[in-house]
Amino acid sequence: MVHSRPLEQNWRGFLSNSALLDWISEIAGKKPKDENLYIRAVTHGSFGPEDFQRLEFLGDRVLGLTIASFLYENFQDEPEGMLSQRLNGLVSGKVCGEIADALGASNHLLLGKQARDDGARQSAKVLGDVMEALIGAVYLDHGMEAAQKFVLRHWESKISGMARDVRHPKSALQEWAAAKNRKMPVYELVEKSGPHHDLRFTVKASVPNVGEVEATASSIQTAETAAAQLFLEKYT
Repeated sequence: MVHSRPLEQNWRGFLSNSALLDWISEIAGKKPKDENLYIRAVTHGSFGPEDFQRLEFLGDRVLGLTIASFLYENFQDEPEGMLSQRLNGLVSGKVCGEIADALGASNHLLLGKQARDDGARQSAKVLGDVMEALIGAVYLDHGMEAAQKFVLRHWESKISGMARDVRHPKSALQEWAAAKNRKMPVYELVEKSGPHHDLRFTVKASVPNVGEVEATASSIQTAETAAAQLFLEKYT
């Protein structure tokens, strides 16, 4: 049995938040047994000490195992490298944020004033973290099987939309440059901006004597990947 620490007194009003609990029942397909878990899953650190970070940590592992198991069973002819590329794409913060946004998670976030003013409600990173925290909450509340069903149901469109060519954009760009006898792509951090909870990184990707593009994302690695994809779309 999972024992949750008592919530702070100023949280108690949210225990009767029927809109939140109805939403959880809808997206989880089950009525919450431990309401505190889900309140914590949508609580940002700016709102109170019992925030979503520990649940996010747990949910991230449940998500990774669930998607990895699904790929292992359903792409039996693919080597480890290709499976890893698919996995990395499906469990990225960007995808988690997109799914949380589609589910309407932003309507239920508990945020402090500064975070609200900083736009945390629309932050892809915050939404991605909350999505992982919700997975962790379902796991603790209903067990692994329910958590796996929760993930696969909400990741279904992302999985079915995967391209058969799963080459990473940076690898594809490098292969293109080599095939065209061009110099290798260069990635340069141009700008780092935004509040601490929602940092944005702008990266420039260039191939000498061909061109350059810029892309912005919540991590340098994601920005580099996006820039490589933009370069491929623009110049190849």
